[in-house]
Amino acid sequence: MNDQHIVELYWQRDESALRVTAACYGAALTAVAQRILDDPAESEEAVNDTYLRAWNAMPPHKPTKLGAFLAKITRELAIDRYRRRRAEKRTASQYALSLEELGECIPGGETPDEALDYGVLAQHIGAYLSTLKPTVRQAFVGRYFFALSLQEIADKQDATLSWVKTALHRARKGLREYLEKEGYSV
Repeated sequence: MNDQHIVELYWQRDESALRVTAACYGAALTAVAQRILDDPAESEEAVNDTYLRAWNAMPPHKPTKLGAFLAKITRELAIDRYRRRRAEKRTASQYALSLEELGECIPGGETPDEALDYGVLAQHIGAYLSTLKPTVRQAFVGRYFFALSLQEIADKQDATLSWVKTALHRARKGLREYLEKEGYSV
C-alpha cells in the first residue's frame, strides 16, 4: 500500500490506517526510537505514541512522504523521553554519543536570544549539508538525525568504519568553519 492511500485512510478516520502504518513503518520507527532510547520498552511506547500523534495530525496535515513524517514524530517523541530519563539519570545511547560529537561544532542555546536563533541556525546547517557529497551528507544525517551507529552507516554505505569516522570528522569540522563564517561562535 502506498503512502497516499495510507494518508487517505487517516483522512477518512479509518482505524485500519494504524494497522497498515504499523505493518509498513513499525520496524523502521522502532529502530529510530531504539537508537535514541536504547530501551525496547520505551521505544515501543514512543512508536505507539507516534501512531496516536499521526492520527491526531491527519487531518489537517497531508504528508506526501509518510515515512519521513512518521520518523520525525518518532524522533521528537524519543528525544523527549530521552531528556526526561536523562534528567533522572545519566545514560549512554547512540543519540548521546552523536550529541557529544556535534557539541564541538554547534553553538549552545543558553539564552532566549540564542534559542530564537535556532531557526536561522537550522537553515545554515541545511545550506552547509547541501554542499556535501551525497554519501557524506547521508552519513551525516544518518548519524545526527537517525542516530545510527558508525558501523551501521558503514554497512549501509558499503564503506569502511575508518571512512565513516573520517568523513564525519571532516563534515563536523567543515560545519564548524561554515558556522563561524556565518557569525556563530562555537
